[in-house]
Amino acid sequence: MNLLEMTSMSKRFGALVVTDALGMTVREGEIVGILGPNGAGKTTLFNLIAGTLQPDSGNISFNGEDVSALRAADRCKRGIARSFQVPQPFNGMTVYENALLAATFGREPLDPEARALAALEQSGMKAKANTAAGKLTLLDRKRLELARALAANPKLLLLDEIAGGLTDSECVSLLAAIKDVHAQGVTIVWIEHVVHALLSVAQRLVVLNFGKIIADGNPREIMNSREVKSIYLGEDVHG
Repeated sequence: MNLLEMTSMSKRFGALVVTDALGMTVREGEIVGILGPNGAGKTTLFNLIAGTLQPDSGNISFNGEDVSALRAADRCKRGIARSFQVPQPFNGMTVYENALLAATFGREPLDPEARALAALEQSGMKAKANTAAGKLTLLDRKRLELARALAANPKLLLLDEIAGGLTDSECVSLLAAIKDVHAQGVTIVWIEHVVHALLSVAQRLVVLNFGKIIADGNPREIMNSREVKSIYLGEDVHG
């Protein structure tokens, strides 16, 4: 079953076409990796899915419902949650308060306190629940981004370069948390420039270039394709 369906999605900023009649599906339970050079339209794609941007044309269906006209808050209540490439916690609040706020406005927050604590446990941040968010290390800010998204009780989790800037050991630790989240039934779409991290979990890769999908399929096959090596990796494949 397709959890997410995007049809002919286009977004322009003036004369710049950021997504160009883009069509994409995500099946329930998948981990889909998104690759592409800077400016390919990856974060704009997330903004369109999450509802922080409205498309100029096209439709988005989530869990069988057309959500194209819904605000980001309403999409979150239906089960779409995201992290941000640059962590954006409320620095003056504690780790727990950040997670509790997300749980309060997420999907079916029947017990926001329990949901917030569960999200901190999943992300490895429970021991720092009473720490001010502004005092966290980069790794812990990334973990808090994950915790806030999880506290919203998502069916679809959008991760935007959550491994960026981490050491190898920090990345391994974060990957373990992401794998655990997926094992609990959450569908994941992950934008990442740390390719080895993405390849360790992604079941399918989608490659964007200038707002168009240039490849979609098996991760190993896509990384070995001539077009992806030429456009994304910058390799000369003509010799």
